[in-house]
Amino acid sequence: MDYSRFFSDDVPSFMRSPVREIFRKVDLASIYSFAGGYPDAATFPVGEMESLTRKVMEKYGARALQYGATQGVTELREAISHWYGPRLTGGNLPLENIQITTSSQQGIDICARVFLNPGDVIYTTNPAYLGAIQSFKAYRADIRPLPLFASGDGHVHQDQLPGKAKLIYVVPDFCNPSGITLTLEERKALVDFARKEDLLIIEDSPYRELRYEGVPVPTIYSLAPERTLHLGSFSKVFAPGFRLGWMIAEPQLLEQIFVCKQALDLCPPVFDQYLALEFLSSGALDRNLARSLELYRTKRDHLLALLQKYMPEGVSWTHPEGGLFVWVTLPQEVDTVAMYDEALSAGVAYVAGSFFYLDGSHRNTMRLNFSFLDKDRMEEGVRRLSHIIAKQIG
Repeated sequence: MDYSRFFSDDVPSFMRSPVREIFRKVDLASIYSFAGGYPDAATFPVGEMESLTRKVMEKYGARALQYGATQGVTELREAISHWYGPRLTGGNLPLENIQITTSSQQGIDICARVFLNPGDVIYTTNPAYLGAIQSFKAYRADIRPLPLFASGDGHVHQDQLPGKAKLIYVVPDFCNPSGITLTLEERKALVDFARKEDLLIIEDSPYRELRYEGVPVPTIYSLAPERTLHLGSFSKVFAPGFRLGWMIAEPQLLEQIFVCKQALDLCPPVFDQYLALEFLSSGALDRNLARSLELYRTKRDHLLALLQKYMPEGVSWTHPEGGLFVWVTLPQEVDTVAMYDEALSAGVAYVAGSFFYLDGSHRNTMRLNFSFLDKDRMEEGVRRLSHIIAKQIG
């Protein structure tokens, strides 16, 4: 039966994730995977889950199993206000500025759904987070490289502007995929551009707490709270399986987010929210985060050392101050898309960098994750990958 006539006009715009396609085909435990952005399971509070679960049931009982408010559990929003407010703005964070989301990814998708009509322009860095590109394409947006950085000279060139746009999307801290962090000067320039062109900014910040060196840069939200929607996530500081995140913005913006979210899932998962609340308010999140930072710092350093040890001449890579990814650039003649099947046959997975570019260019790049593999398997994986790349270079 031909089902094509039943699909909406949006369906042809849906984009498959090459990362998810990898995981459909192979068992992660059987390969050396640098592909996904999976946290290390050692950072999950497995040992505390039984006591946390018992505490939630004793303290909240049936409330934890019932439907909840669309905005999220009030106590959790209060805890986020107290914990994240100083990190976000250096001061107070009003409760009415906080919306709990079912993952940070949902926050991206809701923004696309609420603000974008087919053909509307949204600017992003290039390369950009693949999940965001998927969402924006699904709503048939016109995704353009942010001219502020596309020019390479730090200035906006008016001939690069396609007309009136609505949104800017950025991951300013340890960007997925590049690992790059925007400087304070770049953030100020971005805010100036947004104000001049009257744009809203989606500041996607799932990695901000994962800083291993250097000094935190003020958030874009702190520079322009009136036009920024700031997205955060529990996935990297608690556990991704709970699918919890938050959105921080002006109440007038959140009101439409609130109405949209009612149609999507009624409310975020209540039991998960109470678990996150107890984990956060007990101080366990801060303790766990400190352990995670130490683990990821050593893993990042280990991957960088392995790249230095094994990669052939002509290969370069970034040195991220935080996050989960290293961006690798190979000689121009190497095609990481064409090379992928050979790598997977050798038991190594990565993500070709061209998937993160709006035009599919830069086929000589790749994204490597350092959080998932343990150190011993990481070395063997880099050794195999380097051998394949060396053959490509000749």
